[in-house]
Amino acid sequence: MNNKIKNLLSFSVSIIIIVFLGFAPVAPEEIFSLNWGNLGAQMVEAGVIEKEKFESLYAQRGGLSEADQKLLSGSNNRNLVITQENSGVMLNLLWAFGLGNKNPILENGPMVDSRYGGAGNFASTGGWTLAKGNVMDHYNRHSFVTLTEEQQALVERVAKNIYRPCCNNSTYFPDCNHGMAMLGLLELMASQGVSEQDMYKVALQVNTLWFPIQMQEQKSGTGCGA
Repeated sequence: MNNKIKNLLSFSVSIIIIVFLGFAPVAPEEIFSLNWGNLGAQMVEAGVIEKEKFESLYAQRGGLSEADQKLLSGSNNRNLVITQENSGVMLNLLWAFGLGNKNPILENGPMVDSRYGGAGNFASTGGWTLAKGNVMDHYNRHSFVTLTEEQQALVERVAKNIYRPCCNNSTYFPDCNHGMAMLGLLELMASQGVSEQDMYKVALQVNTLWFPIQMQEQKSGTGCGA
C-alpha cells in the first residue's frame, strides 16, 4: 500500500512539474490552408497562363509534379498549404492570379501612376512572359475572385503594411513578381474569411519561403529590411 501511495504521489508531482515548467504537450499550431479550387484552370482558359509555356518552363527544371499539374489544371484543389516544396510553383501561379484578377489596387493604385509611364513597364507585368498574347490584355481584366467592400478594404490595409525584403515598396505597389503574387494571396485569403491577424502571419510565413536568406538576415539584424 505504501508503495502505491508513493507511486501516486510521484506521478502527481511529475504532472505538476510538467505543467509548470512548460513540458506538457502543446497542440500543433493550425496551418492556414487555401481553397485553390480550379483557379489554375480558369487562368489557363482566360489566357493569363498559356499552359504549354508554363509546362515548358518547368520542363527545364525537371517537370511539374503530379500535385503541381493538379494546381494548374485540376478542379478540386482544397486544403492547399504553401510549403518549401511547392513555393516556387505557387509563386508563379499567384503572380498570374494577382496580375489578372480585377482589383482597385491595380486600377487606381501606384501601378498606374503617370510618372512611371504605364503599368506595363514593371517587372510584375512585362516580366510575365507565360500569358497568351499581350500580357497587358490580361492586367486587371478577369473576375476570378470578387471581393466585398469590407474584404477589399482589408486587402488594401494589409497590403500597405507588407513590404518585400530589402525593398521600399509594399504589396500595395506590386511592381515585381513577389509583390504581385502576395497581392493575389491577400485577395484569396480575404475572400475566404481569413482574419487580418492571420493574413499578416501567413504573409510572413510565405515571404520566409520566397526570401529565405533575406528573411534570416532581417531576423538576425544583418539585413536591410523595410
